[in-house]
Amino acid sequence: MPTMPANPSHPAGVLASGNAAGRTALLIIDMINCWDFPDAKKLLPRAASIAPCIAALKARCRNAGVPVIYANDNRGRWRSDFPSLVKLSLGQGGAGAAITSALQPDADDYFVLKPKHSAFFGTPLELLLRHLKAHRLILTGVASDQCVLATALEAVMRDLEVVVPRDCVASQSMRRNDTVLRQLEKFQKLPTTASSRIRLVPHRLGGAKGRG
Repeated sequence: MPTMPANPSHPAGVLASGNAAGRTALLIIDMINCWDFPDAKKLLPRAASIAPCIAALKARCRNAGVPVIYANDNRGRWRSDFPSLVKLSLGQGGAGAAITSALQPDADDYFVLKPKHSAFFGTPLELLLRHLKAHRLILTGVASDQCVLATALEAVMRDLEVVVPRDCVASQSMRRNDTVLRQLEKFQKLPTTASSRIRLVPHRLGGAKGRG
């Protein structure tokens, strides 16, 4: 599975360059998409509604030196690659292309392609985070009660700090999204701090719970 910067001209053999500011990384899950799967019609407008908040958070992260990582399904296409997915999404037009345009990867962003729900399962994400010396993950994207939830649980099992900004995740309905946010808060003790309130300065580590 690839774990390179989105720029294919990045020097071969270099997994990650530099350390993550504040030991934090931003993960954008399944927002670069062709929206050609079951329930896509329900999820697409929800994804479009959170795209501006994710874009604003990404801009803050880049300014603060926090690396940005895109995690996307390979949809069973084992010869697929992320730059091709970006181009395909943009070429389809409509709301999906608008999301991709708003969140278009920069040359020094990273990506992993995942075969299942979690961004950790079957991908080199854990290794990438280790190279970046990132201990806190900010999880954004869709769907909150599927891929975001699976990724959050695996991050917790790896003793990473996790923040799930409530205005940067979505599911097929507001009810489903609210339910999983309550679950993350109550049972996993994870902060769901609004993206504008997330601190990006170096912080004191405090285990998987974090403080936003």
